Amino acid sequence: MSSKKSKAAPLPASSGGLMRFFEDETKGFKIDPKIVVSIPISLIIVSWLIDLFLAP
Repeated sequence: MSSKKSKAAPLPASSGGLMRFFEDETKGFKIDPKIVVSIPISLIIVSWLIDLFLAP
Protein backbone atom coordinates (compact mmCIF):
# COMPACT_ATOMS: atom_id res chain seq x y z
CA MET A 1 0.00 0.00 0.00
CA SER A 2 2.83 2.42 0.74
CA SER A 3 4.32 1.82 -2.74
CA LYS A 4 1.22 3.40 -4.33
CA LYS A 5 1.70 6.55 -2.30
CA SER A 6 5.31 6.95 -3.37
CA LYS A 7 4.37 6.65 -7.07
CA ALA A 8 1.57 9.22 -6.82
CA ALA A 9 2.04 12.64 -8.37
CA PRO A 10 3.38 15.35 -6.06
CA LEU A 11 0.98 17.85 -4.59
CA PRO A 12 0.65 21.22 -6.34
CA ALA A 13 2.64 24.14 -4.98
CA SER A 14 1.03 26.22 -2.29
CA SER A 15 -0.57 29.52 -3.21
CA GLY A 16 2.01 31.44 -1.18
CA GLY A 17 4.42 31.69 -4.10
CA LEU A 18 1.66 32.77 -6.46
CA MET A 19 0.55 35.52 -4.12
CA ARG A 20 4.08 36.88 -3.90
CA PHE A 21 4.35 36.83 -7.69
CA PHE A 22 1.16 38.82 -8.27
CA GLU A 23 1.94 41.33 -5.52
CA ASP A 24 5.10 42.44 -7.33
CA GLU A 25 4.75 45.87 -8.87
CA THR A 26 5.31 45.98 -12.64
CA LYS A 27 6.06 48.86 -14.96
CA GLY A 28 3.49 49.90 -17.52
CA PHE A 29 0.05 51.40 -17.87
CA LYS A 30 -2.39 51.19 -15.00
CA ILE A 31 -5.92 50.88 -16.42
CA ASP A 32 -9.01 50.53 -14.30
CA PRO A 33 -10.76 47.18 -14.93
CA LYS A 34 -14.07 49.00 -15.42
CA ILE A 35 -12.60 50.76 -18.45
CA VAL A 36 -11.19 47.52 -19.85
CA VAL A 37 -14.64 45.91 -19.66
CA SER A 38 -16.70 48.92 -20.76
CA ILE A 39 -14.78 49.70 -23.98
CA PRO A 40 -15.51 46.35 -25.72
CA ILE A 41 -19.12 46.40 -24.52
CA SER A 42 -19.62 49.93 -25.86
CA LEU A 43 -18.05 48.95 -29.20
CA ILE A 44 -20.45 46.02 -29.47
CA ILE A 45 -23.43 48.30 -28.73
CA VAL A 46 -22.28 50.90 -31.28
CA SER A 47 -21.81 48.15 -33.85
CA TRP A 48 -25.34 46.84 -33.21
CA LEU A 49 -26.80 50.36 -33.50
CA ILE A 50 -24.97 51.02 -36.77
CA ASP A 51 -26.19 47.69 -38.13
CA LEU A 52 -29.74 48.38 -36.96
CA PHE A 53 -30.09 51.97 -38.23
CA LEU A 54 -27.71 52.30 -41.16
CA ALA A 55 -27.76 48.86 -42.76
CA PRO A 56 -30.38 48.44 -45.49
